[in-house]
Amino acid sequence: MESRKTYFFAAFLAPLIWGFMSIPVRWLEGWPADDILNYRILTGLIILWSYLLIFRTKVLYKDIQHYNTLSFNGKRRVVVLTVFASICIFGNWYCYIYAINYISVQSAAFGYMICPLITTFTAFVVLQERLNAWKWTALALALVSVSLLASGSLIDGMWSLAIAALYAFYLISQRVLQGFDKLHVLAIQLSICSLFIIPILIIQRHPLPQGYVFWTSILLIAVAFTIIPLFLSMYALTRISSSTTGVLLYVNPIIAFLLAIFYFKEDVDPHKYVAYATLSLAIVLFNFQTLRKLLTR
Repeated sequence: MESRKTYFFAAFLAPLIWGFMSIPVRWLEGWPADDILNYRILTGLIILWSYLLIFRTKVLYKDIQHYNTLSFNGKRRVVVLTVFASICIFGNWYCYIYAINYISVQSAAFGYMICPLITTFTAFVVLQERLNAWKWTALALALVSVSLLASGSLIDGMWSLAIAALYAFYLISQRVLQGFDKLHVLAIQLSICSLFIIPILIIQRHPLPQGYVFWTSILLIAVAFTIIPLFLSMYALTRISSSTTGVLLYVNPIIAFLLAIFYFKEDVDPHKYVAYATLSLAIVLFNFQTLRKLLTR
């Protein structure tokens, strides 16, 4: 039997990889954000479906059988949730790419730091999940931190909020949609996203991007920063609790924020330090019970 450390390492490695995604995205700052998104989706679509049809046909067939056993309302629910999730992830990816190249890496990092908090609040509203006093306090502090960021730059605050909200809605829809292999779900979502972008490509008639840098970066983003981290997350969740992986997800925005300062040399206004400090306190309070359990094992 594989060591539990292997699963923990996979849970840590996924957000670690995502944390460095701003680097290949910034390599493409000379191209329009919609072109980057469109070819990321199409490249990922081709690679993922090729992998599934070659190596996972039996598992794919089981999911098809499972879908066919559902009632009419059950099938409609799956379709609606999948389309909604596709719209959310499409919007999240576009906002992330645009923010990295035209706003700031910090705004993207901040968005993913507040995302788990927004996800929890959305789950409270939509799924009627209960929140304890610690989490309500954390949510209040998160609101303060967003207000502080917006007071210095409304544009930064709005893009951070858009990134966080779209991904939070995506996560909620994924939480509701159960019973299907996540790689298959991602393949279907990429297929739906392609239905959005193919008309755009036809209308815009942008020339096919040329150059080694563009296609190498797109391939890297599609495989190393989309498919592989998702697979690692799925692998980890077979033995590691979702609360543990939730805490580890904060590795992503922390790395992104450090890259913004030390690699991309972005300026940090004083009010942003206050906003990040407030949010850091909110994250600790939000995960207080989970952190205490992890530290006392």
